[in-house]
Amino acid sequence: MKIQQFLEHHGIAANPFADEDAQSDLVFKGACIQTTYHPAWDKIYGDPSEPATAVVFGEKGSGKTALRLQIVRRLTEYNADHPDQQSFVVEYADFNPFLDRFRERFAGRRRRPERALEFWRLWDHMDAVLALGVTQLVDRLLGFKRARHPAARDEVLSGKELDATQVRDVMLLAACYDQSTAENPEQRWHQLRKKLRFATWRAKWDWAVGILVTLAVLGLIVGLQDWTWLKTYWPYLAIAAGWLPRIGRLVKWHWKAFRIARNTQSLNHNTNLLRRVLTQFPPGQIVGQPLPDSQRTDDRYELLAKLQGVLRSLGFEGLIILVDRIDEPYLINGDTNRMRALLWPMLDNKFLKHPGLGAKLLLPSELERLLDREDRDFHQRARLDKQNLIRSLQWTGQSLYDLANDRIRATAADGASPSLTELFDGSVDQARLIAAFESLRVPRHLFKFMYRLMTQHCNAHSDESPVWEISSSTFESVLALYRRDQEAFEQGVGAG
Repeated sequence: MKIQQFLEHHGIAANPFADEDAQSDLVFKGACIQTTYHPAWDKIYGDPSEPATAVVFGEKGSGKTALRLQIVRRLTEYNADHPDQQSFVVEYADFNPFLDRFRERFAGRRRRPERALEFWRLWDHMDAVLALGVTQLVDRLLGFKRARHPAARDEVLSGKELDATQVRDVMLLAACYDQSTAENPEQRWHQLRKKLRFATWRAKWDWAVGILVTLAVLGLIVGLQDWTWLKTYWPYLAIAAGWLPRIGRLVKWHWKAFRIARNTQSLNHNTNLLRRVLTQFPPGQIVGQPLPDSQRTDDRYELLAKLQGVLRSLGFEGLIILVDRIDEPYLINGDTNRMRALLWPMLDNKFLKHPGLGAKLLLPSELERLLDREDRDFHQRARLDKQNLIRSLQWTGQSLYDLANDRIRATAADGASPSLTELFDGSVDQARLIAAFESLRVPRHLFKFMYRLMTQHCNAHSDESPVWEISSSTFESVLALYRRDQEAFEQGVGAG
């Protein structure tokens, strides 16, 4: 007996429990993403017009990635309805590129993951967030179609709303934080310069001085026809003096570029390329501007404020940062201590409550157990009591029962209205299903159990003698075996 036959008999067109990861779950993406929400959804999502932080802890399979996808979908709809008050969304879910670059800065024993992560700080997170945000902004200003960004509308950002100061800010942010690998960074910067009409001719004054002094000295020698002067040192000193401003600027900005590349440890910078871009700025426009050339947060907060100011002029009232999959980078590999070393610097009230910023931190439950072990200084700095803290992304038996029914209805054949209880004989009623689902705790275990249960039932009957209802004995035996495997997985000795 085939599973598809069993499902079609009950009016179900596709297996509602075949997928376990929201990232690839077509049933979720097709229907449930807009209709099925966790009970804590309102507290997590908040109001896009007033971005707020939420810190959520949930065990594996509890729906953290599904929440992230639902937040992106809702913000996409919100942005479509509010073109002048949109939310700019940054997905901070792939940590591997930043951790790889960070680790490359160390040698010897410091390259060990646990040792390297001891040096990770809040400014490294801020550099990563700024890099993601600025790269997205440049992509959208240049109309780079090959890059897809969350909750982004299709039209190209014109940039005409920006005043001269904000154009300068965009160019400065792009110089320090555009991390696109699709094109040469210097070429992208010049494309952006042309798009925003950022004038750089005043930055050529040192070239002009050097060339004019050189021509003046040579013209004087040729005009007087006194070639013996070439045997003296003063013409060469005069020419060298004319080029001193240029040499001084190159040395100054090479040192500044070196410091930026050295202190943005999670980013990829080429010192020579960065120096060439920085020397394009007229001196009056870059002197006194914040640059990430030190290991501190002050400059990053100023640069973040500049990014937010630019975004507001472009019609983005809020900046939303979605943090997910913190346990998946290969340097972390699910290790609780490494996750703690990576995450704890971000738990800073000044950052999480930064005006106009809402961070949605979707975190593994293993970290929640470490919170109460921290000292007073940590809690005073993090102020988790002000961050919409959800200690456990719990699902009750009733909510999982409703979730299963929602998925069955989402995959119903045309004209059919199947329900979960119709799959079982009379001895397995709604109360028994809810009690069993309570022990499964999270959607992923529910989906795995239901898939295993239907497989076991269909394997026990032939096509010639089909049985269309799952018996109580099959239900109880599969549940007992699954609970055993679940406990082994939670103890780290099973595949789950």
